[in-house]
Amino acid sequence: MANERAGTNLPPFRDAITIWARIGCLSFGGPAGQIALMHREFVDERRWISNRRFLHALNFCSFLPGPEAQQLATYLGWLMYGAKGGFAAGLLFILPGAFLMLILSALFAVFGEVPFVSAVFYGLQCAVLVLVVEALLRIAHRALRGRAGWVLAGSSFVALAVFGVPFPFVIVFAGITGMIFVDHFRLAHRTGDSDTPEALIDQLLVNDPARVGRLALSARRAGIMALIVWAIPLVVLLPIGGLYADIVWFFSKMAVVTFGGAYAVLAYVAQEAVQGYQWLSPSDMLTGLGLAETTPGPLILVLQFVGFLAGYRAEAGLNGMAGGLAGAVLTLWVTFAPCFAFVFLGAPLAEKLLDHRLFSSALAAITASIVGVITNLALWFAVHVFFKDVQTLAVGAHQLEIPVLSSLDPTAVLIAALAAFSLFYAQRGVGQTLLIAAATGVVLRFVA
Repeated sequence: MANERAGTNLPPFRDAITIWARIGCLSFGGPAGQIALMHREFVDERRWISNRRFLHALNFCSFLPGPEAQQLATYLGWLMYGAKGGFAAGLLFILPGAFLMLILSALFAVFGEVPFVSAVFYGLQCAVLVLVVEALLRIAHRALRGRAGWVLAGSSFVALAVFGVPFPFVIVFAGITGMIFVDHFRLAHRTGDSDTPEALIDQLLVNDPARVGRLALSARRAGIMALIVWAIPLVVLLPIGGLYADIVWFFSKMAVVTFGGAYAVLAYVAQEAVQGYQWLSPSDMLTGLGLAETTPGPLILVLQFVGFLAGYRAEAGLNGMAGGLAGAVLTLWVTFAPCFAFVFLGAPLAEKLLDHRLFSSALAAITASIVGVITNLALWFAVHVFFKDVQTLAVGAHQLEIPVLSSLDPTAVLIAALAAFSLFYAQRGVGQTLLIAAATGVVLRFVA
């Protein structure tokens, strides 16, 4: 086998693990913030991957059920180091947030709300909003090349924010538009990196054109292994029945229908978990969503909170904590194992189609549409960070959330302004900006 590093400066695997672990610990703010952080690390600062290939991978992951940011991390890890890189990047994206969510779930189950922790996360989410805006500006600058891209981005935003069109429909429409208007989008897709030097992965693939073919074999094996791992708790627990069988069956179903990310299925999960299974109350569900939004990792980790409370409350006395742990682990298991399978089985094909005429034009259009998607997420995030109350306005069958202006939170605005000053003017790093925001959140909540 040819040396995959020949003629490249591919960083040692241990260095990449350090970066992925850092991203896993700092990946606050839901998919928009997480994608922003990866784009900053891999495209802008380290030049490990080109903007064009990053957006190509993101577009592919947007088609898959499951958390697109975690799957994007898995894809990029595989592209660099094969299956071991994909597993390392994907797991390190999940584990820090899952560990923290486990601790917070246990604290909530025993003590209820924890004011200090809430104050820390209050400051962090204000800073994450600034990171999302920064990423939006950066990605829009590279992705919107021409009038057609701007029109499609704006249309995608209006469809999502105003009319509540399901996310998969927006993406499919964008892809079809790109295939129809090839001349308007393919050029933008090809020139998306014309203003930057060639990135490391792109150089590596030029020097070693057979690399993707070699990595495809390990990807298929890893994908099949992930499917087997996913099936184990189903095969073992479903014949037995009971609470844990219900957990693995319910969340396995969620794993294959979560197109569009966590927001697309949270309403259904809340309805079934609260009304159907009666694992938790409506207020508990809102608490779990709040914790998931302000802890690192995929927003879908709110499912871990549900699984923990289901197991905790089903057991009596000291066994409650063990039951909660079992419920949380099983939920994570059947939620994320298929995510790895989808990426490993599909990524080699996505790489082969990178330069396909119609496919590349479709992805260029989807890239423009993603700008509208991130804008919608940023606006949704800003409304819930800056305003304590929102009211709903019916637009057909969609409920449009409008902030109550009198409920503006000046403290949140102040922390976000401080984070913006740190990031844009003082040129502080992401870690320092988040630390400043968290400390400010604690001081303002407890001292001011």
